[in-house]
Amino acid sequence: MKLLVITGGRHPYEESTPVLERFLKAAGHDVTATEDASVLADSTAMAGYDALVFNTRRENAADFAEMKLSEAAQNGIIDYVKAGKGFVCLHISGCGADYWPEFAEITGGGWVSGTSYHPPYSNFAVKVSQPGHAGVAGVSDFNTDDELYMGIEYKSGSDVFLTGTSEEGTWPWGPDRAPTHMSAGTFPLGWTRTYGQGKVFTLLLGHDGKSFESPEFQKIVLNGVQWATA
Repeated sequence: MKLLVITGGRHPYEESTPVLERFLKAAGHDVTATEDASVLADSTAMAGYDALVFNTRRENAADFAEMKLSEAAQNGIIDYVKAGKGFVCLHISGCGADYWPEFAEITGGGWVSGTSYHPPYSNFAVKVSQPGHAGVAGVSDFNTDDELYMGIEYKSGSDVFLTGTSEEGTWPWGPDRAPTHMSAGTFPLGWTRTYGQGKVFTLLLGHDGKSFESPEFQKIVLNGVQWATA
């Protein structure tokens, strides 16, 4: 498949995107990776890609204002996915609904700056909550080094196949690293949905290069590409 990977923003993408490119190419995919989101507004160029992969943070933040998706890019994504193409959204890539509410309808939800949170990066258990789902074909429960997202905006209509459970605790959080209580719970980490005629695959794992090296993570992403382009 011909894949467009949009990367860049406030996350260690200099670590993770090369790993992503490597295992996608090893699986036989033709991969173009770029931080330039203007291509999303070019319908002719986008028509040449089988799926769009987001490994990027495109929130409306003053210190990363250049990463905010333009209205033309927003409309390009809407048109692309609605027309029947695939969209794979990784980790914090669903962030952006603070200035573009429709984005959460496409992705099924995502990180909300100022609202979402997570315990410290650690090794935790990931549960395959729907073993028969295409997203976890060939994958069993596993442990990974990553971030377990909480306080995420979740939209109805998604088919959850992966979860993670966190214990209750108090950890430093926010710009001032204030002690913050986080409740125990089981949280969705991966789901699929449709948007128009397109297929959307959202996976909340994938913070850094180390998490991208997880064999299970790579298999799930490859499953996602296959599912989204079928």
